[in-house]
Amino acid sequence: MKAAILALEDGTVFEGSSFGAPIERSGEVVFNTALTGYQEVFTDPSYAGQIVILTNPQIGNYGTSSDDNEAARPHIEGLAVREFSAIASNWRSDADANAFLERHGIPVISDLDTRALVRHLRTRGVMRGVVSATGQAPANLVETARRIPRMTGLDLASRVSTPKPYEWSKPVQPCSPSELVAPPPQPRFHVVAYDYGIKQNILRRLVQVGCRVTVVPALTSAEDVLALKPDGVFLSNGPGDPEPLQEEVANIRKLIGKKPIFGICLGHQLLGLAFGGKTYKLKFGHRGANHPVRNELTERVEITSHNHGFAVDPDSLNWNDVEITHVNLNDQTLEGFRHRTHPVFCVQYHPEAAPGPHDSHYLFDDFTKLMAERAN
Repeated sequence: MKAAILALEDGTVFEGSSFGAPIERSGEVVFNTALTGYQEVFTDPSYAGQIVILTNPQIGNYGTSSDDNEAARPHIEGLAVREFSAIASNWRSDADANAFLERHGIPVISDLDTRALVRHLRTRGVMRGVVSATGQAPANLVETARRIPRMTGLDLASRVSTPKPYEWSKPVQPCSPSELVAPPPQPRFHVVAYDYGIKQNILRRLVQVGCRVTVVPALTSAEDVLALKPDGVFLSNGPGDPEPLQEEVANIRKLIGKKPIFGICLGHQLLGLAFGGKTYKLKFGHRGANHPVRNELTERVEITSHNHGFAVDPDSLNWNDVEITHVNLNDQTLEGFRHRTHPVFCVQYHPEAAPGPHDSHYLFDDFTKLMAERAN
């Protein structure tokens, strides 16, 4: 089996076996602790510019299914795992994970001590790296890692956003014959969704609660959004640093007070900036499917799905204008807030999950309630 190398900018080198595309790719090296849902991780546009370590020891054993894609193609730069299975056993699978990643040009390094690698990143913070199966010398790969752009200051949302508007009407689909999924109601609301790297399961969830969805590019003007006569505006997840997205923030400011707004992940961060706040980079981010978040309004704890490397600084917000609604119980970071006057709310985590628990699906119902109240 061909050898592969993962080289980090601090000079640390891990050697392993090559799967996927036998090429070289670089990016910020991060880790995700979810036990399932590797295909959703592969295809989540929020991972653009990143090499992902999956801490679950065995990856690939249930193959891939086109129904589970969160975008039309994978967006990770590379993958690092403990054991990569070349065998897929799953009645829903239409391709094995190795063929899927190879077809899309994604390199995989397997047979790593992922526990040691994750501990290294937790101690020192996520860093730039290169995964390569090209036979390059480790020292050369370390130098390559040191030359790639840092994630801080990087606008990646415009890179992954849709080039033109489109309509979305597909509801949530059951993953097995035993899963009960109610048919969606007739559309009551028209939602315009900004695509900063939107996951398809967000769109499915919006349809599932009775929305007709128009997806628009990240730089669509506020005037063009309002011309579509939406009942509400959705701000999506996405990759990169939120602070360079000044045009996106300016458009959001123009929409506040005009229509109900719901933001997730990057959308949450952009709303924080629109309200005059600041964001900062986390040491190693939140990426996984079991993060405890306390809802400050209900005092209930939700187990949630996360994928973000930046956060909103709560001290930078004006609490006369907004109030905290959700707090991370692991590190007390801000996970959600709402405006005290305007119909605007947001969360840092992923209530649509995919993968992850369904504790926070109610937020999509909350969005429809805001739109119904505004319509009356």
